[in-house]
Amino acid sequence: MSQRDVKQRIDSVKNIRKITSAMQMVAAARLRRAEQRIAALRPYAGAIRRMTRQAAEAAGGEVAGNPLLAQRESESNVAIVLVTADRGLAGAFNSQIIRAGLRAAEDLRAEGKQARFYATGRRGVSSLVFRKLEPVGQYVGFTERPAYANAREIAEDLMAAYVDGQVDRVEILYNGYISPLTQEVRREVLLPLQRATIDEAIAQAATEPSHPGHEHHALVDYEPEPGVILQRLIPDYVEISVYRALLESSASELGARMTAMRSATDNASEVIEDLTLEMNRARQAEITQEIMEVVAGAESLV
Repeated sequence: MSQRDVKQRIDSVKNIRKITSAMQMVAAARLRRAEQRIAALRPYAGAIRRMTRQAAEAAGGEVAGNPLLAQRESESNVAIVLVTADRGLAGAFNSQIIRAGLRAAEDLRAEGKQARFYATGRRGVSSLVFRKLEPVGQYVGFTERPAYANAREIAEDLMAAYVDGQVDRVEILYNGYISPLTQEVRREVLLPLQRATIDEAIAQAATEPSHPGHEHHALVDYEPEPGVILQRLIPDYVEISVYRALLESSASELGARMTAMRSATDNASEVIEDLTLEMNRARQAEITQEIMEVVAGAESLV
């Protein structure tokens, strides 16, 4: 390779390094905002969870009548929601969710059950379509900055499919955000709403020591009846669960992209160093060749 060719390659790699470095900085700036959104959601999500438990405790036997809490005797159709991104260049962020979803579908088929896919993000949708696994629900164009309206749309479709009997269980797979360097695949049952979540308050009440002269009772007077309030709270709880998964996935995507672009920038710097050494060797070889030609010409004149 000539000195000119090496120099062109160095210039090309430098341009790539500029792009990856810029993408790293953009992802880092957006990641801070994504972390703030997760932190802002936690108090509200905790309040909804607490209110749902209290309402379920006060409703007592009315809990069993809610269709979103009804456990199906036979779970022949299971919905799998894959939360992926609209864009790539984020390391294994998308591929690990897709692989986990496909493994879950294989496990369900081994149990004689059928998997029905829902997917957020163009990467997940395109991967499923490529494998001829057309998703029932497709939600794209918002994964980097999801809004609550997006979570409501997804949750309404999932709840309608569950209530109508199209699916007997709904599972959601997403990347849980731990740190910019670490994301973990989480698989959670979204519907039927985890009875462990609803019954936790009742179980705690059974194990707590009772005070003399006091019986355990709800600390809130409900108007309307607790069952009516629970009917309103449970859809909100499902929406919040979907929204939390979208926010976690958004932060994980930005963290994964920031890490991937940092690695790409570092690799580009190493390639530039190697090419620079190669260019210097080529230049030295050319200078040596020219000196030898001059010496040979001078000798021929003697």
